[in-house]
Amino acid sequence: MKRVEAVVSHDKLDSVVEALKKTGVGGITIFDAKGWGRASKIAKDDKSPGSYQKFNVKSYVLTVVDDSIVDKVVSAIINAASTGSVGDGKIFIDNIDTAVDIGSGQKGVHAI
Repeated sequence: MKRVEAVVSHDKLDSVVEALKKTGVGGITIFDAKGWGRASKIAKDDKSPGSYQKFNVKSYVLTVVDDSIVDKVVSAIINAASTGSVGDGKIFIDNIDTAVDIGSGQKGVHAI
């Protein structure tokens, strides 16, 4: 199993969710996020020394999928979120040793 985490533009979230539904993922978790990357222009807040005021608003999408559909999921996210511009986001993929469904007690792929 793989955990696929994507940071995408907030305005592309609906497209990403629809694309992920079509790939057959079992579920997703979405967080509102803000941050900065290489393409960001961060404005320092002069009223609060050491703090920064302006961040890019993003959406953070997390899902765990079977290894067999990872490439399909990644392609779906890219196709739905990419504008071809710097700052479109990032995708991170990690190995997951196991998953457990709290309600049913099922483990592994059956839990996702």
